Amino acid sequence: MDSLAVTPLTEWHRKNGAKMAPFAGFDMPVQYKGIIVEHKHTRSKVGIFDICHMGELILEGPGALEALNKVVTHDLTTLAPGKCRYGFLLNESGGITDDLIVYCLKDDAYMLVVNGACREKDHAAISGKLPDALPLKDVSDETAKIDVQGPESLAVINEVLGADFSHLKYFNFEQCQVAGCSMIVSRTGYTGELGYELYLPADKALEIWEKLAADERVEPVGLGARDTLRLEIGYPLYGQDLDDDHTPVESGGGFFLKKETEYMGKAGLGKVREKLVPLSIQGRRTARHGDDVCLPSGEKTGVITSGSFSPSLGHCIALAYVRAEDEDNDIFIVKTARAELEAAKVGLPFYAEGTARRKIA
Repeated sequence: MDSLAVTPLTEWHRKNGAKMAPFAGFDMPVQYKGIIVEHKHTRSKVGIFDICHMGELILEGPGALEALNKVVTHDLTTLAPGKCRYGFLLNESGGITDDLIVYCLKDDAYMLVVNGACREKDHAAISGKLPDALPLKDVSDETAKIDVQGPESLAVINEVLGADFSHLKYFNFEQCQVAGCSMIVSRTGYTGELGYELYLPADKALEIWEKLAADERVEPVGLGARDTLRLEIGYPLYGQDLDDDHTPVESGGGFFLKKETEYMGKAGLGKVREKLVPLSIQGRRTARHGDDVCLPSGEKTGVITSGSFSPSLGHCIALAYVRAEDEDNDIFIVKTARAELEAAKVGLPFYAEGTARRKIA
């Protein structure tokens, strides 16, 4: 078995009592004080997340906009410098190779932030569609990524970094020199709370992380709480809710697709076999990835992709693919290893309070 990769913060996690586990080929922290404690702290104050396993790819040069616009689902013609946008990289059949954020650094210069487990295949897929004059550079190993999330995150980063980022709007970013290094500060996140993502040199990661962790409002948060936080908002996870076999239309991401321009995989978007639906299950019993989803008659219609107890709501929530013709059903039955649970189809987000905090200036 190949050894796991480490981030610039892995040793800190081990020294500070984190429970570690493999994720995307890395040795990553799952929890420190506990998933529910870390979840609630992020919802009420500030959580910091080691996201250094993510991949960063740079494309720049004359014609970069036109070339990349033919590959990804993002409409880059309306993406100005200082702004970023979520979207997809599709395979030729319209399935999701990855979901990613594209940052417009300047005219004809972009940073693509991809899932860590998809870094190599994304690089190959995109490079194969670019002209030779536009090489795609992988800067992942030299780039660290720290997420700062929670209602007090703006105050924390302003104090720790010694600058004022109150002007940043949602999905905007700034390239700056702060805290002794070059950094991209982006107002984005995966929790639904007010939050920021810091991209910085890998050799500066530990210094900045320790400064953030020293603030009494801040707690480190592992992958466990990151998963419950994102699920409460209804954000999908690649490898569970998103995959090569489902299109953005099937996963609920159709509104991220540009309509006019041609791009890789667009021709395959017309097939809709299954739809991703949000389910609410009362009580503390939890649906898990892989559990069967049935109609009240007992007929199987789909499968749970993500499921967890929601610390904010006090009951189980889940995402599931069901047959497209069944997506309008109000009630489903989830067959777990120990019980059959009634699940009601609901709207997203499951938890709405954090979503409103994005609007904080």
